[in-house]
Amino acid sequence: MNSALRPSRNGQSQIAVSFEFFPPKSAEMESNLWESIHRLAPLDPTFVSVTYGAGGTTRERTHATVARLVKETSLKPAAHLTCVGATREEIDSVIRSYADAGVKHIVALRGDPPEGPGAQFRAHPGGYQTSTDLVAGIRKLGDFEVTVSAYPEKHPESGTLDQDIDVLAAKVDAGATRAITQFFFENETYLKYLNRVRQRGINIPILPGIVPVQNFKQTANFAQRTGASVPQWLADRFAGLENDPATRRLIAAAVAAEQVLDLVDEGICDFHFYTMNKADLVYAICHLLGLRAKAA
Repeated sequence: MNSALRPSRNGQSQIAVSFEFFPPKSAEMESNLWESIHRLAPLDPTFVSVTYGAGGTTRERTHATVARLVKETSLKPAAHLTCVGATREEIDSVIRSYADAGVKHIVALRGDPPEGPGAQFRAHPGGYQTSTDLVAGIRKLGDFEVTVSAYPEKHPESGTLDQDIDVLAAKVDAGATRAITQFFFENETYLKYLNRVRQRGINIPILPGIVPVQNFKQTANFAQRTGASVPQWLADRFAGLENDPATRRLIAAAVAAEQVLDLVDEGICDFHFYTMNKADLVYAICHLLGLRAKAA
């Protein structure tokens, strides 16, 4: 493509971004989280999401982080919520507590079993059975914006991609207003998926989930458990850098920049970054997208 015609080169596209963080487990991790939040906040994200796990302590950390975001920043937090390990009454209580804290946006997920991705999911007998049920439950309890997950390579438990898109359609019918995809590395995978979703009549925003590869081995292992493919060309780019973190960071920046700029040239203008609570690489990518820090 002629560089003069590329939206990524001439600033024609209005770029929007959002960021995902996970709640801290220690004082050191908390300090790192808030450094990352303060680093990325001036880029004026559409929203920032905070992940959520099974068990009382992780729920409490998520709630505390979200509540602090509402109280101390101008950011718009989206709190994650899953069906795992809780009754409807317990989950409904969490939803109400989010509302009381000023949260207006929930990311509704079925969630992984406590054993981790790949293990068989068993719904709590007194809980929400599926993410679609959870979406409907959230919408009944308040005027929330509800974001859900989408899988360009299908969820590992879905038989076919068409079946997986049927699940997404059901979540939209239940009240979902946005979807974020599982991370991917081949842009064509996302673009083909988006075309099939639109042909299915699903018109909510489908944000591409972008994961800058901070650690290739960890990312590849997680991808294997979640059904996301890792192309050989990506493995080749990181080959031999196990003991060279400085070069790994440069390669990671180049790979992620290539991915997002190519998507801009395909007309994609809204990106969701899985930050892993590490801001510098994400900040650099956003700079390449044309985003600049807003004055305080």
